[in-house]
Amino acid sequence: MVALRIQHRTTYRFRGLVSLAPHRLMLRPRESRDLRLVSQNLTITPVAVPAWAHDVFGNAVAVATFTAMTDMLIIDSVANISLDTADWPVFAIAASAISYPFRYSADEWTDLGALTIAQYPDPAERLQNWARGFVRSNPTDTLALLKDLNAGVAQRIQYQSREVEGTQSPNETLDRGWGSCRDFAVLFAEAARKLGFGTRVVSGYLHDPNQDLLGSAAAGSTHAWAEVFVPGAGWITFDPTNRSIGGRNLIPVAVARDISQCTPVSGSFFGSTDSFLNMDVKVLVTSMIEDSHIYPAGKSAQSVTISSSVER
Repeated sequence: MVALRIQHRTTYRFRGLVSLAPHRLMLRPRESRDLRLVSQNLTITPVAVPAWAHDVFGNAVAVATFTAMTDMLIIDSVANISLDTADWPVFAIAASAISYPFRYSADEWTDLGALTIAQYPDPAERLQNWARGFVRSNPTDTLALLKDLNAGVAQRIQYQSREVEGTQSPNETLDRGWGSCRDFAVLFAEAARKLGFGTRVVSGYLHDPNQDLLGSAAAGSTHAWAEVFVPGAGWITFDPTNRSIGGRNLIPVAVARDISQCTPVSGSFFGSTDSFLNMDVKVLVTSMIEDSHIYPAGKSAQSVTISSSVER
């Protein structure tokens, strides 16, 4: 088990005063069997009134509403979590799904719904054929197939950090031969869907104390990966950027059908066309000493603390 502190600070600067429309924030780590949220503090400048809710995927979403005009917006989230993931996870896949192809149950198929449907056009079936190339035989081992696909993305695509907004389509990533972590995640997810798997994309943070993982900056960074639903095992984590399986080093914040649905900060402003100056994002993931003072034994996650302040 590891105790981590995650600071995610986003700063927008404007030329003169602007009015801010409501901003949608997805910054709260997603709790699970492996991840326990101990505390979170969200500080917004200028003063904002955040309203919390859960979206259709069960992600915690805060919508911040502003009243004052400003030339700077600062959104600073600090979360303390306890992460307990296996280095080499063993997946208890149901006997009915050990070999591919298999059929989801009627209920699973209904509930997975759009997560089994490709989200990007593939008129020439290029992605379909590329994905089918990983099927070694009929039948074949399900987990081995997904592992091969996960490794195949990294073999086919060269990692390249990309600061611009948006995500490449899977065919664009195949054509260019390079992409960022979110491009890797989307390519893997779409290829898995082409093979009939229920798949969702995940956004969150990468904890890299050894600084040897792709997509990492210093001790941590925002990151994207994917999860595939396999009966018996449930949602299995695949990080095609680093060819890894399981949640080690990964801190999920949001899951979604499409990567555009789990943007950490999104919003707009009202001002002149040249009002926007720049945006700066800083993420720091650091290990903490875990003891009884930080993580009281048997105590559940504390309530999220929301505070707004104005810097002078």
